[in-house]
Amino acid sequence: MLKKSFFLLFFLFFQQIQAQEVAILKYNGGGDWYANPTAIPNLIAFSNKNCKTNLAKTPKTVSVADEEIFNYPIVFMTGHGNVFFSDDDATNLKNYLISGGFLHISDNYGLDTYIRRELKKVFPTLKLQEIPKNHPIYHQKFSFQNGVPKIHEHNGKAPQGFGLFYQGRLVVFYDYESDLSDGWEDEAVHNDPKEIRTKALQMGANMITYAFKH
Repeated sequence: MLKKSFFLLFFLFFQQIQAQEVAILKYNGGGDWYANPTAIPNLIAFSNKNCKTNLAKTPKTVSVADEEIFNYPIVFMTGHGNVFFSDDDATNLKNYLISGGFLHISDNYGLDTYIRRELKKVFPTLKLQEIPKNHPIYHQKFSFQNGVPKIHEHNGKAPQGFGLFYQGRLVVFYDYESDLSDGWEDEAVHNDPKEIRTKALQMGANMITYAFKH
């Protein structure tokens, strides 16, 4: 009886620690951090269904300098415009990332100039580098032999996945000229074909799986 109770308690504890929340990053500067409101809920639902994750259905919102950010294994960031990190923002975000956190940034067109500048405040000595196509983030539940998929056309450029690596670990994934977060939105928002939306969701699920593993 005691043994049975122990395993029941262990099972309940295991279920508890598996239940996780993810968050959307709120930043200053005037950019629309709140863009694509249906994106993350849809990604969560897809990941829970297809990758056996157990994520809370509704993402939280967390500010860059808020200590609450440490509660989330992965945070998502998007927008079209200006981004500004204060010194406190940069310090807190760096501490989050080097402590095991993971940041996904999706350029919703117009973010690139600003986010590159602000990431230098977080990691002055690190440089965004293109993630090789054989990196594990492209080969989790779903495999992307050519790297990050193209979701929306902006400047006619090929999609690229950039990363910041801290002591060999990928801590920031930045999709450029891909617009993954648009592909996660409700179908009616952008009228993307099912095939395109599926690719976006699969890549997003890969990121969640990778972040939880690493």
